[in-house]
Amino acid sequence: MQTINSLSEFHQLLSIPPPLHPLVSVVLVSEIHAINSDVWQHFSTDFYTISLKNNIQSKVKYGQHYYDFDKGTMTFIAPKQVQSVEVETTNTFNETMGIGYVLIYHSDFLKNHPLQSTIKNYGYFSYSINEALHLSEQEEKNIIEIFQKIEKEYQHIDKHTQDIILSQIDLLLNYSNRFYERQFITRKAVNSDLLSKMEALLNDYFNNTETLNSGLPTVEYLANQLNYSANYVSDMLRLLTGQNAQQHIHEKLIEKAKEKLLTTNLSVSEIAYELGFEQPQSLNRLFKKKTEMSPLKYRQSFN
Repeated sequence: MQTINSLSEFHQLLSIPPPLHPLVSVVLVSEIHAINSDVWQHFSTDFYTISLKNNIQSKVKYGQHYYDFDKGTMTFIAPKQVQSVEVETTNTFNETMGIGYVLIYHSDFLKNHPLQSTIKNYGYFSYSINEALHLSEQEEKNIIEIFQKIEKEYQHIDKHTQDIILSQIDLLLNYSNRFYERQFITRKAVNSDLLSKMEALLNDYFNNTETLNSGLPTVEYLANQLNYSANYVSDMLRLLTGQNAQQHIHEKLIEKAKEKLLTTNLSVSEIAYELGFEQPQSLNRLFKKKTEMSPLKYRQSFN
């Protein structure tokens, strides 16, 4: 795997003029004529990439899955994430990339700015490609205006350039957060089905001795089984139910613990081990946190 370290190097690989600013650049997708290189098969970058594209014909691979797009979408990629792009032999690279904008900015550009820490709060930088943001026509116009303002601002660099551009990036990220929440809501039927599948997965997990021998279920396990990223599952659940994926796991653990406390003669320690806890104290702490009483006191309250 090759790591693309600088914006200049990336511009070279795309056969476009050098960036006007060393740490931030807006690229028109229609101007990309990427060189024919093995680098596209397996690469990562040292910068953030936010893309808004239409009419994409190429297959994008992220993790173990391929996804095709033919509508306007936004994708967000953080530094060090592994990417690959596969191009059909009948097309050139730029033809398969569609039209739109690509904003790239180096992590160094965020230094000494509040965005350096707050950008970690935007979970969609860890979403998979199949969890791209699909925009309405008006939403797309809003995003394009921000891309254009950023591009215009770095034409003449002065002491205000960084703050002005970062304020625009911050605005773009906040808009994207709003649009993702809208997407979660408008796809409620699909997401409700996802919630049902997750509940079924948790039930199967707790009813299977083999899986419980591996320990407690994790968010990553559930996300992999559902073919989604962990952050996407948590964010979607938080908006729909008010609880993230980890909280759903904890709720299911307490539900199963209550069931065993009331229907078996197993000790609290035995129940903890049966549920996948490494230490009985962990069950005691979680149970008391969720119910405000210990497992033993809960059992006694029904006797």
